[in-house]
Amino acid sequence: MTTPASAPRYPHLRRLGRSGLDVTPVCVGGSPLGSMPQLYGHEVSDDAAIATVLRTFAGPFNFLDTSNNYGDGASERRIGAAIVAHGGLPEGFVLATKVDRDARTGDFSGARVRASVHESLERLGVDRFDLLYLHDPEAMSFEAGMVPGGAFDTMVALREEGVAGAIGVAGGLVSLIRRYVETDAFDVLLTHNRYTLLDRSAAGLIDAAVARGMGVVNAAPYGGGMLAKGPSERPLYAYGGGRSSMADVAARMQEACARHGVPLAAAALQFSTRDPRIHSTVVGVSSPERLDQTQALLAHDVPAELWERLEELAPEAEHWLPEA
Repeated sequence: MTTPASAPRYPHLRRLGRSGLDVTPVCVGGSPLGSMPQLYGHEVSDDAAIATVLRTFAGPFNFLDTSNNYGDGASERRIGAAIVAHGGLPEGFVLATKVDRDARTGDFSGARVRASVHESLERLGVDRFDLLYLHDPEAMSFEAGMVPGGAFDTMVALREEGVAGAIGVAGGLVSLIRRYVETDAFDVLLTHNRYTLLDRSAAGLIDAAVARGMGVVNAAPYGGGMLAKGPSERPLYAYGGGRSSMADVAARMQEACARHGVPLAAAALQFSTRDPRIHSTVVGVSSPERLDQTQALLAHDVPAELWERLEELAPEAEHWLPEA
């Protein structure tokens, strides 16, 4: 891999299950670095993205997550530029990316998995990955993913070849992702939008991963922004995938937090980071200031009585994200 630069101090490291990696409770999410205004409502320039990654390298978080298709490769290219500017990845820093289907043809074959990895290695300027995920396999049937020489077999082969130190599966469709978890081949599970203050649909999936000794990464603790900026600014849960009732519940949770002087975002983030089953929580970041804000939210005191009230307000299962 690239030559390590000076190592920042990373407190509170957690072992990411059987991956053997040590990661911080927060993982910096690289999706916004690809500048996807259709999701996030704003553009992110090359300079802003590179400055954010360089600030990330300064600590206190040692875990950065991206993907082949974020911003049609822009996220990886910008992270790669920051790695060059920094003189290499910091010592002890964990970089993860994901293999993706071909965005034009939909191809998710074993050959496409290898092509995706090659593209990512080139953009990021590294020769291997600490962690490599199979991303959004719901784009194909489980049976298609499991054909001999297909996506699943190729992921396992990439680990055996040393291209990836550990492999994971990342997606949102709980029932499908569970089938991949139950193969017992993956080292890490990444689930998104399905384990938050508003949606607990991935709870059983997380239990299944933990029972197998897998690392667990929980992404999108803010549900696409609703639990960060509040439902008045972000009325749609998971970028529109959730039910309209989510906004009403989020408003009541925001009111409960305000009575205790706690930002709703602090409770949303810590709901994930305080769960002993979850090793790291992915928070999308698009500016250096956002990293400082995340640190502050992580450190904010949340009293026990507020946790009790938020649990009382939690929606029942019929309000969670649908499976299809």
